[in-house]
Amino acid sequence: MQTTSSIVMVRPAHFGFNPETAENNFYQHRDERSVEEIQALAQKEFDGFVKLLRDQGIKVWVIEDTDQPIKTDAVFPNNWFSTHPDGKLILYPMFSPNRRLERRKDLIEQLIEDGFQVNEILDLSFFEQDGQYLEGTGSMVMDHEARVIYACYSERTHAVPLDYVSKLLGYRLMSFEAQQELAGKLCPIYHTNVMMHVGSDLAIVCLESITKAADRLKVQQSLTSSGKKVIPITSRQKFNFAGNMLELSNDGDEKFTVMSQTAYDSLSVGQIQIIEKYTTIISPQIPTIEKLGGGSARCMIAEIFLPYTRKY
Repeated sequence: MQTTSSIVMVRPAHFGFNPETAENNFYQHRDERSVEEIQALAQKEFDGFVKLLRDQGIKVWVIEDTDQPIKTDAVFPNNWFSTHPDGKLILYPMFSPNRRLERRKDLIEQLIEDGFQVNEILDLSFFEQDGQYLEGTGSMVMDHEARVIYACYSERTHAVPLDYVSKLLGYRLMSFEAQQELAGKLCPIYHTNVMMHVGSDLAIVCLESITKAADRLKVQQSLTSSGKKVIPITSRQKFNFAGNMLELSNDGDEKFTVMSQTAYDSLSVGQIQIIEKYTTIISPQIPTIEKLGGGSARCMIAEIFLPYTRKY
């Protein structure tokens, strides 16, 4: 099952610029507006996003961020946990010490109380002790149907935990290096979900960012062999979050591609037409969250693949 109709989103209590993550997330930019104004805008953008999803029949579990400790990036829960149809819930090792505070036992307990079945919690945070990180579905883009993990190495995506998770899930690992040019200097792309998205029938990928030609070919062949229509995007489009998409569904088996308005506006008419041939586009306006947080629509969503023990 590539898509789910159940997701978790965390409504921010103290959204803002995080200097720790800005060390290698070059999509973040400071803002001179007041803390109060930024927080109000972030919550407004978040609430508008949730409404767009619910209007299409997608089930959104909104969890309020706790007031303490302060967690500026709590709005991006996909980095610290993932869930799986066999009842596994995996907790991930995080690069930024202040982001490790986002791992919340009470959030997991709330999911269980609401009817989701968690059979096993696998806590991989021990990798942090050795400076090894793997930031969930930011670091890994999963093709669940083909059982493939796509991942580009970076300061936040290391080989050892990546190999560990691929074996844990029984997925084939397709790893590679991907870079972007900033101020004339080549830097690793910090999260794989910045440069690629895999849905049921579509794959959106910035092939030109993959460093080695052999790896570009392998990624493209892997995607096409699993039945995906590949839509290449440019580096400019990637910088506008066009790789940061996610496919969701609803109870009517309708499929939706979720992307920000920024990402949508960067796409060509032809690219939009291909996406709309397979799915309906949902495009929230989240400019404040994108600017200060350096993440976009996909980063704000933690998919819930756990068995559900109640009737909706």
